[in-house]
Amino acid sequence: MNFSLARLPLLTLLFVVLMTVAFFIFAHEGLYALDDYFYSRYAHQLLNGTFRVQPDPLGLLHDPLKERPLIFGPVAGLYALLGINIISTTLWPLLATLGCVGILYALYHRRAPVVASAAMLLLGLHYFTLDLTRYLYPDNILMLWCLASAAALLRGRQATRRRVLWGAGFALLNFAALLSKETIVYYLPFYLLLLGRDVLHRRHGRFWLAALLTGAALLGAYLWFYQVYTNDALYRLHLIEHTNEFMRDNNYLFGNRAALVARITWQPLAFLVNIGLGLMLVLAGVAFPLLRRPHSDARFWLVLAGSTLLLYWVGSTSLSQYNPITLLPRMTTPLLPPLALAAGFGVARLWQTGRGYWVAGGVLLALAVWLHTSQSALYALPGLYFVGVGAWRRSQAARQLALPATAALTVLVLAAALSIRPVYFMRKPSVSAHFAQDRLIRQQLAAPAGGGVVFVDDYLIGNYDFYHGYQLPQNLQYRRYWARDSVQLAPGQQAWLLLNRATLSNDELTRTLIRYSPDSVLSWYPHRHLIAQDGRVELYKVNPQ
Repeated sequence: MNFSLARLPLLTLLFVVLMTVAFFIFAHEGLYALDDYFYSRYAHQLLNGTFRVQPDPLGLLHDPLKERPLIFGPVAGLYALLGINIISTTLWPLLATLGCVGILYALYHRRAPVVASAAMLLLGLHYFTLDLTRYLYPDNILMLWCLASAAALLRGRQATRRRVLWGAGFALLNFAALLSKETIVYYLPFYLLLLGRDVLHRRHGRFWLAALLTGAALLGAYLWFYQVYTNDALYRLHLIEHTNEFMRDNNYLFGNRAALVARITWQPLAFLVNIGLGLMLVLAGVAFPLLRRPHSDARFWLVLAGSTLLLYWVGSTSLSQYNPITLLPRMTTPLLPPLALAAGFGVARLWQTGRGYWVAGGVLLALAVWLHTSQSALYALPGLYFVGVGAWRRSQAARQLALPATAALTVLVLAAALSIRPVYFMRKPSVSAHFAQDRLIRQQLAAPAGGGVVFVDDYLIGNYDFYHGYQLPQNLQYRRYWARDSVQLAPGQQAWLLLNRATLSNDELTRTLIRYSPDSVLSWYPHRHLIAQDGRVELYKVNPQ
């Protein structure tokens, strides 16, 4: 093997890690929505001993996020080490994302360096993989467990030693996934398919026996736990069904029946292309002939990707009613590892055989034309490259040249195409000004003398206690802007107006939550005095009357 090709996975790993950490630092936006705030609050409760395992005794509060301890549990440990801040809150998703890239490197950097390099780029630099590193959402954490579980299944069945340990590890990793998010169930049909084939051919018995016994013990203990604390062993399943019932007006059979046909036919494909997964799909299609190799790794990842994609396409989130999963980018994370690896085998096949460049390039260029958006660059750049290499490889002289340079150039083109959107968002101004707002609150409102009231926007009102480490100073209250006329200050108390111009001009918020501009807010408080400013965040002393 050429030395430069042997080093390609390591160089790729370093680049992906560098890009991931840079995106985490330069594109961080603080808390995003209710989910990450709830996970953070549960982590704090777990740390200080106030976390309540039992459900609401009145049966009024049903929060499935509370049943995902491997999302907020590690965060509680990070809070103990680093304190409560947005970096310690989101470090766990970042580490999980880097862990996925590390597993890909460990799996194939020696066996198939081109596969390893391509898969690390396609998974690690996929925009929404990077996007989910900066929020405390379960999806990249689930992706880590999904990839680790599938890797344990692959290598455990191939192992000649320690098969029992591989089987037990496989069960433990799937249980970890279950404690993170329920959609690990999308891998179940693939698991059952392999189990059935192995039983039929009497293969890998020790692996499967260890996996099934360990899994049964873990699941039994899990159900017993719920039986003890909720008097319902299937509480988590019933909670999911209750959530689906609560939201039935928005599902496809009750509230949106007219959109069902589109949802299970062309919409998923259009959605996947729009979020940038068309590149992986095309390259995985190039690897499709490798399905003829019965015991190859390529076949393993192709079938897992196909079965997961099928369930994502037409599967249901409920057992009692048909409700396909929401077409959101973060819902695709179980699909990403097998699809990226299948695409990696597609890149390796292009490099090794020289066949498929024209088709792959043509399809990618067609997708670029069809999208005609800024996302088109992701498809156009590799599309043009593949067409060019296809034309070059047709010459007899090119067939006789050493191929490692072609592999390295292919990886470089993929890296360039995948980096365009992340670099753009790293260079954009913040849409939340989180860090400026955090500094201002910590410096000016950490322990104000006499207490008082802080008037804030409708977004910050839902998570202001996070900025105080969930320990609000005594006699300090936060109220919405429009509550100014109803506030009565006690003697010695003060009133402040916190104005975050970034939040008030955030398109995502102004479409749904915030209906006022910075100027209109200032007009409501004519008696004001600016006491501190950090970037686009301003703090005023005001007289609310």
